[in-house]
Amino acid sequence: MSCTDSDRTDIILPPENEPDRQFYYMDRVRELAADIARAEGRKLTYHIQTFGCQMNARDSEKLAGILERIGYERTDTEESDFVIYNTCSVRENANNRVYGRLGKLSNYKKANPSMMIAMCGCMMQEPDEIEKIRKTYRFVDIVFGTHNIYKLAELMYERMRSGETVIDIWEETDRIVEDIPNSRKYSFKSGVNIMFGCNNFCSYCIVPYVRGRERSREPKDIIREIERMVADGVKEVMLLGQNVNSYGKTLENPVSFAELLRGISQIDGLERIRFMTPHPKDLSDELIETMAEIPKICRHIHLPLQSGSSRILKAMNRHYTKESYLPDVSITTDIIVGFPGETEEDFEDTLDVVRKAEFDSAFTFIYSPRVGTPAASMPDRIPDEVTKRRFDGLLSAVSEGAKKRCGLDVGKTLPVLVEEINAQDKSLVTGRLSNNTLVHFEGGESLIGQIVNVRLTQSKGFYYIGEADKTTDKEVM
Repeated sequence: MSCTDSDRTDIILPPENEPDRQFYYMDRVRELAADIARAEGRKLTYHIQTFGCQMNARDSEKLAGILERIGYERTDTEESDFVIYNTCSVRENANNRVYGRLGKLSNYKKANPSMMIAMCGCMMQEPDEIEKIRKTYRFVDIVFGTHNIYKLAELMYERMRSGETVIDIWEETDRIVEDIPNSRKYSFKSGVNIMFGCNNFCSYCIVPYVRGRERSREPKDIIREIERMVADGVKEVMLLGQNVNSYGKTLENPVSFAELLRGISQIDGLERIRFMTPHPKDLSDELIETMAEIPKICRHIHLPLQSGSSRILKAMNRHYTKESYLPDVSITTDIIVGFPGETEEDFEDTLDVVRKAEFDSAFTFIYSPRVGTPAASMPDRIPDEVTKRRFDGLLSAVSEGAKKRCGLDVGKTLPVLVEEINAQDKSLVTGRLSNNTLVHFEGGESLIGQIVNVRLTQSKGFYYIGEADKTTDKEVM
């Protein structure tokens, strides 16, 4: 598809400063898209498929906001006029999943010549993947990475005018562009980026190479964004960063993460504050004290362990030990099994931490080598059958601990933020406690987005069954 505006006489040069430059391109693409929609006799649609973490999910909300400002309508099908794959590269199977789905898009494009396909996210920061797309998936229209999400409209404009594939990958950036439109998945909760990038360089992780070095947003910009969200109905925010405990170190006037939390907690109308992800090596007494003092901060920390062996943690470049990891709080975690060189003794150390910590839940992974990371070239790979046995043992230990933790609140009445109708039983709604544990109880669609007091009647291991408090406002019920 190719369009031109060379015959127009009212062209104004795009501004140099951001975000004004992007709003200029959104307006230009909106005009071009409107011409296509008139020719097709229908409204244009878009679909975004997000792979990976909460950071990618938040990026996708920004991409959606740009597309909706341009005039596209969201759909749940890849048979749309504009499809974006927002990719992840943390594990190799994530790359394979993307290519598995990308192939069928070529057939959709043949049936719809106006269709455009874009690829973005972490996977696009890997040179080998870019070359693969150039050679094998030449029907992809736009390729960009993690650093220039905000440029979507400008890249669309270039593609629509030239008819050529547009590839715009930045190796790094120190730029943070504020006030780009976004379209939230939920009306009552939202992720909020407080920083970008990572300086930790764990030996198994590719994130610092694809997301760049740490850079923090100014507190005033974060608070201003959240104030707007609250005015629009948001009750809960999730503060996002690869290592939120490092927040503020790169600012001209450094601010600690705990200080940021205290500032955010002053926003009237905001009821819950979560954050993802802190690094154990930077977990400070100041943060723990702030969490204890401020009721709005949810009683939940996702604190990735990765391994319970101090020897393996050193090989992972994690900068903490088994002994220093265990804080006296309720936590969820990430754990990797089968890291190169992991012995039976190392694995028993991991199980020891799991039993002592009694995690509320854990995301457990089998080690996956990523090209370009130090761990990918480490010797002493663990045989698959050994890794599988250890993985099954880890799942059992995590399950036992979670059952103990989840049962502690049976009989209590606690506030639950209702998120959705239960997928298995439409007579129930599902929500979360402050500590992030799921609760299912009888209710209807009018409760979604409300905070309801619920009596927890049964523990089911990883979740509770409950009953809405009879004293809850009848209008909400």
